[in-house]
Amino acid sequence: MKPGVGALVVSLAVGLLAGCDLAPVYDPPHDPLPGAFHRHASSGGPERNPPLLPTEGWWTLLGDEQLNELEERLNRSNPSLLAAAEAYTQARDLAAEAESRLYPQVGFQALVSDNRESAHHLFTTTPGPKQEASNLIGAAASWEPDFWHAIRNSAHAQKRLAQASAADFAAARLSLQAELANDYIGVRGLDAEIEVLRQSIMAYEKAVEVARLRSEGKIASGLDLARALSQLNAAQAQRTETELQRELLQHAVAVLVGAMPMTFEIPPTPEFGLKPPQVPAGLPSQLLERRPDIASAERQMAAANVSIGVARAAFYPNVTLSGMAGFEDDAFRLAQLPNSLWSVGAGAILPLFEGGLRRAELQRSRAQYAQTRDLYRSTVLAAFQEVEDDLASLRYLAEEAQQQQEAVTAAQTSLALELDRYKAGTDSYLSVITTQTIALSDEQTAVTILQRRMTAAVDLVKALGGGWENADLPSGDAIRSSALASAANTVHVAQPVNK
Repeated sequence: MKPGVGALVVSLAVGLLAGCDLAPVYDPPHDPLPGAFHRHASSGGPERNPPLLPTEGWWTLLGDEQLNELEERLNRSNPSLLAAAEAYTQARDLAAEAESRLYPQVGFQALVSDNRESAHHLFTTTPGPKQEASNLIGAAASWEPDFWHAIRNSAHAQKRLAQASAADFAAARLSLQAELANDYIGVRGLDAEIEVLRQSIMAYEKAVEVARLRSEGKIASGLDLARALSQLNAAQAQRTETELQRELLQHAVAVLVGAMPMTFEIPPTPEFGLKPPQVPAGLPSQLLERRPDIASAERQMAAANVSIGVARAAFYPNVTLSGMAGFEDDAFRLAQLPNSLWSVGAGAILPLFEGGLRRAELQRSRAQYAQTRDLYRSTVLAAFQEVEDDLASLRYLAEEAQQQQEAVTAAQTSLALELDRYKAGTDSYLSVITTQTIALSDEQTAVTILQRRMTAAVDLVKALGGGWENADLPSGDAIRSSALASAANTVHVAQPVNK
């Protein structure tokens, strides 16, 4: 065979071997999805192109400037978010490490030594100790040809895991943002409840004065005054407890935005000014592209799929090429041709018997893929449940809020009439207390329902992904090029490009 023909045959053989990707074809689950959410508020049927959440700053839908500022502070300073960013940075570094094995490993070495043997060492041929210097400079290289795509698939698996980590980072950020919004809504709800109690206490104080005057005038017994004072004291104690709950919730907000609780304060407001926004639910098919936790589960499934190829490649020979060249001398005349040295070699290892090790690893990799596939389907089902739960909550709470407001109006009317009857002496103060208790409870319930509506809206935004999309996942090239980026930049600029 001519040398040129032999080289061509070897090149073709290497090319064919290099194309042996042993990973299965990736085929994620394709479960049928309904055309619209069951609890969608729209009565005109599903829209063809429904609006989606804003890609940035979903909390602006709530229309509160202070909340907007707090959310921005959270994005900059929350330590848990920074820790999640560091985890993402580590995942990118692992991907870069795995991909580096595709390239030859080249190194330079230099050695200067002076050596002396003992005069009494074994097999001595000349009397006396022997001393000699050894100086060496050279370069060494090794390379493992990826005939079976084991290295490529390992790198692909790490890149997909890095993408999953990016999605986990987005999910952690969304969860913290939603937690902050809900805590802020809780603070404003407690502000409104404190205002209701303040007004009730003012009314109770007036009722105490009426009962005292009637008691002093012998129109009523001291029992009415005792009941009025008891009700007033109970309302004051309830206000103190509510103020405590507000203080604790304010501390939670401080920690979320990375501030010391003793230096942080949210000024109180007497009214609950937040209004439930209209949250576009979109289509069920879009949910799979908008939830970072679903994207993370899918990327982990993709990583497990290519890991099967790594396990299958272990059944085939592992080839390594190595070479070394340099100069060695007992002095410093290194750069002379007689002092040159070199070595070229190739090695291959083929597993023959390992007690079922390779087969067990292959079976484990397949079981891991099946596990990630089932976890992906579980994540999808949980996501649809969350959306349906929040849509149902918004619909029923809107109706409940209207009904409760009617109850508040009726209770206030009943209380005014009951006070008139008591002042006229036609009814006992016990009836006044009962009516006042009902009125206070109804007003507190109305505030609670409004707060629950706001919380349900925030939870729906979170369930819909908060404006995140699968297109935000980093591509493999983006992961490799940004492998040395810091976590501080990750929080702001590691929103990736192209999948």
